[in-house]
Amino acid sequence: ARFGAVMCCCGPCAMYRRSALALLLDQYEAQFFRGKPSDFGEDRHLTILMLKAGFRTEYVPDAIAATVVPDSLGPYLRQQLRWARSTFRDTFLALRLLPELDGYLTLDVIGQNLGPLLLALSSLAALAQLVIGGSVPWWTGLTIVAMTMVRCSVAALRAREVRFLGFSLHTPINIFLLLPLKAYALCTLSNSDWLSR
Repeated sequence: ARFGAVMCCCGPCAMYRRSALALLLDQYEAQFFRGKPSDFGEDRHLTILMLKAGFRTEYVPDAIAATVVPDSLGPYLRQQLRWARSTFRDTFLALRLLPELDGYLTLDVIGQNLGPLLLALSSLAALAQLVIGGSVPWWTGLTIVAMTMVRCSVAALRAREVRFLGFSLHTPINIFLLLPLKAYALCTLSNSDWLSR
């Protein structure tokens, strides 16, 4: 928001000027990836199109919206797979755009995509060390815990709410459930199935 370039205006609470949308409607309705129609991740895709056209995207902290969320593991994992594919696809689309917006923003978006991949590699290296050597180096676990606590502490301080420290519980879910899912998403980017009704 600081750079007028929120990278994904979430579908349930995004608003656009009619004149801006009218300019991009043809591109928006004809979303393709590797020659195949793609209709998921439309909120992120539209946001990137707006930024490429020179419009600003803003964050409104007091916006409130209602949406439907998964209430069991299967639908949640299908949603996360769809989102991961969308994020990877539109990051590729945005790479040429990012340097025009801001250097920090470029670094942040690349970091958001490389961070999970580096965490996955670290986890695989620790697993290989466990299988081969019978133990995991203490610094591997300490690094993951430190990274988690720094991120959660920054969020807690910025929001001035201690409850954000609870987000650290997401790290094991991320490592053991979502990282393999993201790796699968990266290997199956051409799949455009919605995965739900």
